[in-house]
Amino acid sequence: MKREERLKTPEQFSLVYNQGISQANQLLVIRARSNGLNLSRYGISINKRVGKAVVRNRIKRVLREILRLASLPPGWDIILIVRGPAARSDYKQLEKSVFNLLTRAHIMMK
Repeated sequence: MKREERLKTPEQFSLVYNQGISQANQLLVIRARSNGLNLSRYGISINKRVGKAVVRNRIKRVLREILRLASLPPGWDIILIVRGPAARSDYKQLEKSVFNLLTRAHIMMK
């Protein structure tokens, strides 16, 4: 994931939290908002209750790789909020969870 494809400022995160649509499952919550740009930007939010730093960083790396490989249409700001059970999940489970949420949010069609 390129640096310009990341949500960086608290203002960007607040816009998505306040004006975005939300979908959830057992592992993740997705918040998405149309941004009107020629690229999609991503943010990952993970609480310390999910696990220690090593676990949280592994989950963030896996989620970034999943988003990098996904062919998403441009023009979205997306925040992935990680829930506790994601700490015990492998790559395939997280990938399935992300694609399920993106499809349900009408961002990605199968």
